[in-house]
Amino acid sequence: MVRTILTPDNTHIELDIPVEYVGKPLEIIYQTLDESTGGEPPKKSMRDFLGILSDKSAEGLREHIKKTRDEWQRDF
Repeated sequence: MVRTILTPDNTHIELDIPVEYVGKPLEIIYQTLDESTGGEPPKKSMRDFLGILSDKSAEGLREHIKKTRDEWQRDF
């Protein structure tokens, strides 16, 4: 796979295709970086998942979050 980011200075871009890609179907996509990220993702809380997660899954997630937060509070 070849991936690069560039800032064009006109409306024409020339591509050099690697020899191992010759004769194979290629997907060419162009978009601005702000299009690819779609901006900031919306903030989520546990309330957003009410009714989606089973009680068992939700409790496991709560425990994981608590454990992760506790790890950050330890002395180094």
